[in-house]
Amino acid sequence: LIETDPARASQMQKNLIALLRASMPTMREASDGGVRNLGREIDVVRPYVEILKVRMEERLTSEIDVPEGLLSAEFPPMMVQTLVENAIRHGLEPKPEGGQLKLKAEVVHGRLVVSVTDTGVGLSAGSGDLTGKPTGTGVGLANIRERLTLLYGTRASLNVADNPGGGTRVTITVPYRPVEGTHA
Repeated sequence: LIETDPARASQMQKNLIALLRASMPTMREASDGGVRNLGREIDVVRPYVEILKVRMEERLTSEIDVPEGLLSAEFPPMMVQTLVENAIRHGLEPKPEGGQLKLKAEVVHGRLVVSVTDTGVGLSAGSGDLTGKPTGTGVGLANIRERLTLLYGTRASLNVADNPGGGTRVTITVPYRPVEGTHA
Protein backbone atom coordinates (compact mmCIF):
# COMPACT_ATOMS: atom_id res chain seq x y z
CA LEU A 1 0.00 0.00 0.00
CA ILE A 2 2.90 2.36 0.75
CA GLU A 3 4.22 1.86 -2.77
CA THR A 4 0.90 1.90 -4.62
CA ASP A 5 -1.20 4.39 -2.65
CA PRO A 6 0.74 6.48 -0.11
CA ALA A 7 -2.33 8.49 0.95
CA ARG A 8 -4.28 5.32 1.82
CA ALA A 9 -1.20 3.90 3.55
CA SER A 10 -0.95 7.04 5.68
CA GLN A 11 -4.63 6.77 6.64
CA MET A 12 -4.17 3.08 7.44
CA GLN A 13 -1.22 3.95 9.69
CA LYS A 14 -3.31 6.57 11.53
CA ASN A 15 -6.10 4.02 12.07
CA LEU A 16 -3.64 1.40 13.34
CA ILE A 17 -2.20 3.90 15.83
CA ALA A 18 -5.71 4.89 16.99
CA LEU A 19 -6.65 1.22 17.36
CA LEU A 20 -3.57 0.43 19.44
CA ARG A 21 -4.01 3.50 21.65
CA ALA A 22 -7.64 2.64 22.32
CA SER A 23 -7.00 -1.10 22.75
CA MET A 24 -4.17 -1.10 25.27
CA PRO A 25 -6.18 0.25 28.25
CA THR A 26 -9.10 -1.94 27.17
CA MET A 27 -7.06 -5.12 27.43
CA ARG A 28 -5.95 -4.24 30.97
CA GLU A 29 -9.53 -3.40 31.99
CA ALA A 30 -10.88 -6.60 30.44
CA SER A 31 -8.38 -8.67 32.39
CA ASP A 32 -9.36 -6.82 35.59
CA GLY A 33 -12.96 -7.90 35.00
CA GLY A 34 -14.22 -4.33 35.23
CA VAL A 35 -16.39 -2.13 33.11
CA ARG A 36 -15.80 1.14 31.32
CA ASN A 37 -17.83 3.47 29.16
CA LEU A 38 -19.32 2.65 25.79
CA GLY A 39 -17.52 5.61 24.21
CA ARG A 40 -14.17 3.98 24.82
CA GLU A 41 -15.45 0.79 23.23
CA ILE A 42 -16.51 2.77 20.16
CA ASP A 43 -13.03 4.36 20.10
CA VAL A 44 -11.61 0.86 19.56
CA VAL A 45 -14.19 -0.22 16.99
CA ARG A 46 -14.03 2.82 14.67
CA PRO A 47 -10.38 2.47 13.59
CA TYR A 48 -10.72 -1.32 13.41
CA VAL A 49 -13.61 -1.00 10.94
CA GLU A 50 -11.72 1.63 8.92
CA ILE A 51 -8.73 -0.72 8.63
CA LEU A 52 -10.96 -3.51 7.37
CA LYS A 53 -12.57 -1.14 4.87
CA VAL A 54 -9.14 -0.65 3.31
CA ARG A 55 -8.74 -4.41 3.03
CA MET A 56 -12.27 -5.21 1.84
CA GLU A 57 -12.69 -1.95 -0.12
CA GLU A 58 -16.21 -1.51 -1.53
CA ARG A 59 -17.26 -4.90 -0.11
CA LEU A 60 -17.66 -3.36 3.37
CA THR A 61 -19.87 -0.46 4.35
CA SER A 62 -20.56 0.51 7.94
CA GLU A 63 -22.79 2.62 10.13
CA ILE A 64 -22.27 3.44 13.80
CA ASP A 65 -25.44 4.73 15.42
CA VAL A 66 -24.59 5.54 19.03
CA PRO A 67 -26.16 8.72 20.44
CA GLU A 68 -23.65 10.98 22.17
CA GLY A 69 -25.59 10.73 25.43
CA LEU A 70 -24.92 6.96 25.58
CA LEU A 71 -21.14 7.23 25.19
CA SER A 72 -20.80 7.55 28.97
CA ALA A 73 -22.93 4.45 29.66
CA GLU A 74 -21.26 1.59 31.52
CA PHE A 75 -20.29 -1.28 29.24
CA PRO A 76 -17.90 -4.23 29.63
CA PRO A 77 -14.65 -3.96 27.65
CA MET A 78 -13.89 -5.88 24.45
CA MET A 79 -17.41 -7.17 23.86
CA VAL A 80 -18.34 -4.82 21.02
CA GLN A 81 -14.96 -5.48 19.37
CA THR A 82 -15.61 -9.24 19.51
CA LEU A 83 -19.06 -8.86 17.93
CA VAL A 84 -17.72 -6.63 15.14
CA GLU A 85 -14.86 -9.07 14.43
CA ASN A 86 -17.32 -11.98 14.29
CA ALA A 87 -19.71 -10.11 11.98
CA ILE A 88 -16.94 -9.33 9.52
CA ARG A 89 -15.05 -12.61 9.71
CA HIS A 90 -17.99 -15.02 9.71
CA GLY A 91 -20.69 -12.94 8.00
CA LEU A 92 -19.28 -10.40 5.56
CA GLU A 93 -15.89 -11.72 4.44
CA PRO A 94 -17.26 -15.08 3.23
CA LYS A 95 -19.90 -13.30 1.11
CA PRO A 96 -18.36 -12.48 -2.30
CA GLU A 97 -20.09 -9.09 -2.53
CA GLY A 98 -19.59 -8.32 1.17
CA GLY A 99 -22.25 -6.18 2.81
CA GLN A 100 -23.04 -3.73 5.59
CA LEU A 101 -22.10 -3.71 9.25
CA LYS A 102 -24.25 -1.67 11.63
CA LEU A 103 -23.51 -0.94 15.27
CA LYS A 104 -26.37 0.57 17.23
CA ALA A 105 -26.90 1.51 20.88
CA GLU A 106 -30.16 2.58 22.52
CA VAL A 107 -31.90 2.52 25.87
CA VAL A 108 -35.01 0.33 25.98
CA HIS A 109 -37.02 0.04 29.21
CA GLY A 110 -34.10 1.27 31.31
CA ARG A 111 -31.60 -1.15 29.76
CA LEU A 112 -28.72 -0.43 27.38
CA VAL A 113 -29.13 -2.43 24.18
CA VAL A 114 -26.09 -2.67 21.90
CA SER A 115 -26.51 -4.53 18.63
CA VAL A 116 -24.16 -5.48 15.82
CA THR A 117 -25.96 -6.37 12.62
CA ASP A 118 -24.48 -7.58 9.36
CA THR A 119 -25.95 -8.37 5.95
CA GLY A 120 -23.54 -11.28 5.48
CA VAL A 121 -24.07 -14.96 4.86
CA GLY A 122 -26.24 -15.53 7.94
CA LEU A 123 -26.21 -17.97 10.81
CA SER A 124 -26.50 -21.27 8.96
CA ALA A 125 -23.99 -20.39 6.26
CA GLY A 126 -21.85 -18.25 8.57
CA SER A 127 -20.49 -21.26 10.43
CA GLY A 128 -18.10 -22.12 7.63
CA ASP A 129 -15.82 -20.59 5.04
CA LEU A 130 -16.46 -20.57 1.29
CA THR A 131 -15.62 -24.28 1.11
CA GLY A 132 -17.99 -25.15 3.96
CA LYS A 133 -15.21 -25.81 6.49
CA PRO A 134 -15.93 -24.45 9.99
CA THR A 135 -14.11 -21.20 10.71
CA GLY A 136 -15.23 -20.42 14.25
CA THR A 137 -15.28 -22.20 17.57
CA GLY A 138 -17.92 -20.06 19.27
CA VAL A 139 -15.41 -19.17 21.99
CA GLY A 140 -15.92 -15.40 21.57
CA LEU A 141 -19.67 -15.57 22.16
CA ALA A 142 -19.25 -18.09 24.99
CA ASN A 143 -16.77 -15.74 26.69
CA ILE A 144 -19.18 -12.82 26.33
CA ARG A 145 -22.03 -14.86 27.85
CA GLU A 146 -19.85 -15.93 30.76
CA ARG A 147 -18.56 -12.40 31.44
CA LEU A 148 -22.09 -10.97 31.28
CA THR A 149 -23.26 -13.54 33.82
CA LEU A 150 -20.33 -12.79 36.13
CA LEU A 151 -20.87 -9.02 35.93
CA TYR A 152 -24.66 -8.80 35.88
CA GLY A 153 -26.16 -12.21 36.66
CA THR A 154 -29.59 -12.52 35.04
CA ARG A 155 -29.84 -8.74 34.42
CA ALA A 156 -27.87 -9.03 31.15
CA SER A 157 -28.27 -11.08 28.01
CA LEU A 158 -26.68 -11.99 24.69
CA ASN A 159 -29.03 -12.77 21.82
CA VAL A 160 -27.98 -14.10 18.39
CA ALA A 161 -30.61 -14.10 15.65
CA ASP A 162 -31.12 -13.95 11.92
CA ASN A 163 -31.22 -10.40 10.56
CA PRO A 164 -34.55 -9.97 8.70
CA GLY A 165 -32.68 -8.39 5.75
CA GLY A 166 -30.18 -11.26 5.58
CA GLY A 167 -27.18 -11.87 7.79
CA THR A 168 -27.01 -11.90 11.57
CA ARG A 169 -27.94 -9.62 14.46
CA VAL A 170 -26.22 -10.01 17.82
CA THR A 171 -27.53 -8.01 20.76
CA ILE A 172 -26.07 -7.41 24.20
CA THR A 173 -28.43 -6.01 26.83
CA VAL A 174 -27.13 -4.71 30.17
CA PRO A 175 -28.52 -2.48 32.90
CA TYR A 176 -28.24 1.17 31.83
CA ARG A 177 -26.11 3.36 34.06
CA PRO A 178 -23.59 6.08 33.30
CA VAL A 179 -20.00 5.57 34.44
CA GLU A 180 -19.37 8.10 37.18
CA GLY A 181 -16.84 10.84 36.49
CA THR A 182 -16.15 9.90 32.88
CA HIS A 183 -16.63 11.67 29.64
CA ALA A 184 -16.43 10.05 26.23
